[in-house]
Amino acid sequence: MFVAAVVICQHVVRSSRRWIQEQQYQPWRLRPLKLQPLSPVPSDIEISRAQTPKPISQLAQEIGLLPEELEAYGNTKAKVHLSLLNRLQHQPNGKYVLVAGITPTPLGEGKSTVTIGLVQALSAHLKLNSFACLRQPSQGPTFGVKGGAAGGGYAQVIPMEEFNLHLTGDIHAITAANNLVAAAIDARILHEATQSDRVNNCNHNNIQLLRLLEYTFDLTPEEIRAFVRLDLDPEKVTWQRVVDTNDRFLRKITVGQANTEKGHARQTQFDIAVASEIMAILALTDGLGDMRARLGRMVVGSSRNGQPITADDLGVTGALAVLMKDAIKPTLMQTLEGTPVFVHAGPFANIAHGNSSVLADKLALKLVGEEGYVVTEAGFGADIGMEKFFNIKCRTSGLTPDVVVLVATVRALKMHGGGPNVTAGVPLPKEYINENLQLVADGCSNLKKQIQITHLFGVPVIVALNVFKTDTQAEIDMVCRIAEASGASAAVQCHHWSRGGWGSVELAHAVKKVASQKNHFQFLYNLQDSIVEKIRSIAQKVYGADDIELSPEAQAKIDYYNQQGFSALPICMAKTHLSLSHMPEKKGVPTGFILPIRDIRASIGAGFIYPLVGTMSTMPGLPTRPCFYDIDLDPVTEEIKGLF
Repeated sequence: MFVAAVVICQHVVRSSRRWIQEQQYQPWRLRPLKLQPLSPVPSDIEISRAQTPKPISQLAQEIGLLPEELEAYGNTKAKVHLSLLNRLQHQPNGKYVLVAGITPTPLGEGKSTVTIGLVQALSAHLKLNSFACLRQPSQGPTFGVKGGAAGGGYAQVIPMEEFNLHLTGDIHAITAANNLVAAAIDARILHEATQSDRVNNCNHNNIQLLRLLEYTFDLTPEEIRAFVRLDLDPEKVTWQRVVDTNDRFLRKITVGQANTEKGHARQTQFDIAVASEIMAILALTDGLGDMRARLGRMVVGSSRNGQPITADDLGVTGALAVLMKDAIKPTLMQTLEGTPVFVHAGPFANIAHGNSSVLADKLALKLVGEEGYVVTEAGFGADIGMEKFFNIKCRTSGLTPDVVVLVATVRALKMHGGGPNVTAGVPLPKEYINENLQLVADGCSNLKKQIQITHLFGVPVIVALNVFKTDTQAEIDMVCRIAEASGASAAVQCHHWSRGGWGSVELAHAVKKVASQKNHFQFLYNLQDSIVEKIRSIAQKVYGADDIELSPEAQAKIDYYNQQGFSALPICMAKTHLSLSHMPEKKGVPTGFILPIRDIRASIGAGFIYPLVGTMSTMPGLPTRPCFYDIDLDPVTEEIKGLF
């Protein structure tokens, strides 16, 4: 008996030691996948299908994830549980790298491709732990103008079909949650208008009962009415329905026209799903409790006496949290060279705040270890996605970047230098194919301005020139020379599209060197500045405007938000991505313009004020020649054709 007890104790001790060891940080044992780049470079989808991805469970094990922290969706993607943050809470963070860009052409300049090429170079070639954190693509651009967003060439996330279509259903969850709120609003307005106080008094839940704390126990008829009726003003409902499709005919609609709605018709609109406040909350939250609280704080409109009405008031918060409980977990995927990628959240940068999730970044920063690198991407130009990354995302996360990688292309610089219009689906004019040093030199004004914007925040910048096969060496050398003369810590040419990670090794070395240096990060404005002053700071210091002009509607909204105590929030500008100004046709560095603020919204749950600049729409439209023309399915092999 004694011997048996000793043996049992020894087993318990060994098991305990093994459990404790498993709970600690696990060094990576990453085995990269080999690439054999072809010339000419095949299509993205052909490259993706030619590479066999590692089983996602194998990749997870290689980067130190425990089996119980993984929730597989098939063999090539998996959700990662947030419990990882508790397990590695004492692990120091790695280096934090932000990829931004100059003002792009409508074709995009390859920020995602640079991001993926950089992490492939860091992990597969320099043998440094690195993680890419990307947004989930919206169906809008995938079927609209731009196409997929998995990167391109030999620097992409695989399988690219799964990355670009549905993924693990997060955008569908956001759409469902958003439209549940919309349905609850109209149902509440209808029932309050057609039922007595006694009937309405039966329609409450635990969330709404908290509102009783505002009243005494001996309720007067007026107090009973105030409790059972939100008295939402149909003219002041600010919550919109969403759909993840570019559908211009939903920009203004009328609801409630059926006889059963008893005359309660009103005008409203659809936004694209990635512009939903729930998407912004997903991208900015730090956990389930915080997400639920943010969902409850969302303001959906005003009562007739001017009080803000929230999702909590509607009693819908718990249901929203249930719909979003899986979406809050980042999705693990891999690059062509078998290095890890987190895909999570997908807010547009011209409409919303344009960055992947805080949670994905935090998880990745723990997983890479103190000597590792997390590379995350901000949407569109540095004037939009990067500015919002600093002023909104960094404020929320408490994280600050070590270096910015600013992506440029000769093509975009020629456009900014006065080249002809660049149009999706139309062959490039000869100016973009033949050498033209004057156009490049003139267009570098935009590059210089974006470098200056980065320096406003006290962060060093490396210019990554995404090289196309039509670029000449003289053009490449000119851009790198001007970039360094304009204050870039380094300027390097990148060939990841045609060579994979090996084509970005020079960039990886530059990032390693500059990220180790001390920077002096600072915000552009103080939160205690007035709403108008914060908008003016962005307009003047970032965009280069002379001043701002508020419409009467925008000024009225500012007055209301000040009255409600919402003034100490950061600003999320909705502005065209095709120009530093509000005018898409104005390239280079426009000056002498007044920035028109057409309207202002408040995303209280997400935690920012949301000005609409000029004619900017929150629902894009399909072009004359949309991408979906080329997409089809082989009914025999079930292979997708023409995705990219």
